Amino acid sequence: MIKEIQLRVNLIEERKENTLLYKAAKELSLDVSEISAVKVLRKSIDARKKETIFNYKVAVYINEQVPEKSEYNFDYKDVSKAKEIHIIGFGPAGMYAALRCIELGYKPVVLERGKNVQDRRRDLKAINQDHFVNEDSNYCFGEGGAGTYSDGKLYTRSLKRGDVRRIFENLVFHGATEQILVDAHPHIGTNKLPKIIQNIRENILKFGGEIHFETKVTDFTIKNNKLQAIQLANGSEMGVNSVILATGHSARDVYELLHKKEIALKAKSFAMGVRVEHPQEIIDQIQYNCSGERDELLPAAAYSLVHQVNNRGVYSFCMCPGGFIVPAATANGEVVVNGMSPSRRNNKFANSGIVVELDIDKDFKKYEKFGALKGLEFQKDLEKIAFFAGGRTQTAPAQRLVDFVDGKLSTDLNDTSYQPGLKSAPLHSLLPKIIGSRLRKGFAAFGQKMHGYYTNEANIVGVESRTSSPVNIPRKENLEHTEIEGLFPCGEGGGYAGGIVSAAMDGERCAEAAIGKL
Repeated sequence: MIKEIQLRVNLIEERKENTLLYKAAKELSLDVSEISAVKVLRKSIDARKKETIFNYKVAVYINEQVPEKSEYNFDYKDVSKAKEIHIIGFGPAGMYAALRCIELGYKPVVLERGKNVQDRRRDLKAINQDHFVNEDSNYCFGEGGAGTYSDGKLYTRSLKRGDVRRIFENLVFHGATEQILVDAHPHIGTNKLPKIIQNIRENILKFGGEIHFETKVTDFTIKNNKLQAIQLANGSEMGVNSVILATGHSARDVYELLHKKEIALKAKSFAMGVRVEHPQEIIDQIQYNCSGERDELLPAAAYSLVHQVNNRGVYSFCMCPGGFIVPAATANGEVVVNGMSPSRRNNKFANSGIVVELDIDKDFKKYEKFGALKGLEFQKDLEKIAFFAGGRTQTAPAQRLVDFVDGKLSTDLNDTSYQPGLKSAPLHSLLPKIIGSRLRKGFAAFGQKMHGYYTNEANIVGVESRTSSPVNIPRKENLEHTEIEGLFPCGEGGGYAGGIVSAAMDGERCAEAAIGKL
């Protein structure tokens, strides 16, 4: 017999051996000897009250053994001579599309503009140290996409879009820790993701798929509204059957190409703002109600905040406890910031995007001439402002938090995890009013919700502009583009995902749809 129950464990109990076994036995009125195993299904932390509690959902095996194998079986087969599906982009959507193709007996041919994870590191070093952006190999472009050098957060609300558990199990199959199957807000860590992504690559190649790095798609050959071939930057052409377009939310050249060819696109609402960075110790003390260092059993504390300002949401995005702020620009002449964390989340800073919802129909009147690309052009302009305010390098404009709200230039700044460095700038006046005024009210409100959050010990750093795609590539119910036969917009770049897991699920769905079309 197997019974699923909820257990609450305090810090003292968490330190003891076999706590879950004894608490399960007590809860079910059983003798300990009757329980074969207690399997943790979900673990979360409740720190809302003075005593921090670990909440466990467990499966109690009563006189029954735990199955040794997962219920998920990834049956990859040799597809080296099978019919081809072309996939543009090798981020989460592209990777999972390729894996699903192999499962279904089709050969994925992946075209990735960037480099593999190992070679990418040199270009990341160049951004951080030399302030030079390789426009095809950076924090957004390259093997694994923007997720590779991120926190690897796997939390998603897209539970109806696919089998979330299957995505997690596949990551475990490729080397992720089984802890991601348990944690309420699982993450892998920027130090561990590259190896997992390398394992995925090697598996795709092992079973006959192709992956072409530093291979940029520059044009499409379309006849009678059917995609027939793709052109590459080296001048060559590839004939295609079906193409999964999984280029991510920062591949602006792809949007511009489609727009130029008068292929249907839609402007899409998105969010923009800044990244705020506190000492992690401050966030720990607020969230865990402690006066000094947090208990060693507790992870670096996270937070999630939202407030309505003038009928728009101001909210935290991609919160990275114990993490780093990184330069996420994809071209020289712009400054973009994002966050990441190592698996142990042991850096001394906590950072999070704090962004404002933007309405594509109301907020971009000056950009109407750009049509479907109006949000993209607004995004570009804000990133250029940040570039000039930072001193025309990857140094980012920054301000102390209270100074920002008070409209006062900071005479100096706090220490930061952002390697290219910070420059004091009046972000309160540089940001457009639709963003800056709401952020100022939002930060003041967050200080009421989290006492100690609103402090000049925190920096705000600009700009957090790549939260999601400002463009939607429309598709029909069968996931094919509304006008172009054989083209399947996919993942974050198409406007159909908002993170690693949702992009991966969409990649699988698009693979199934592309194969179904054949």
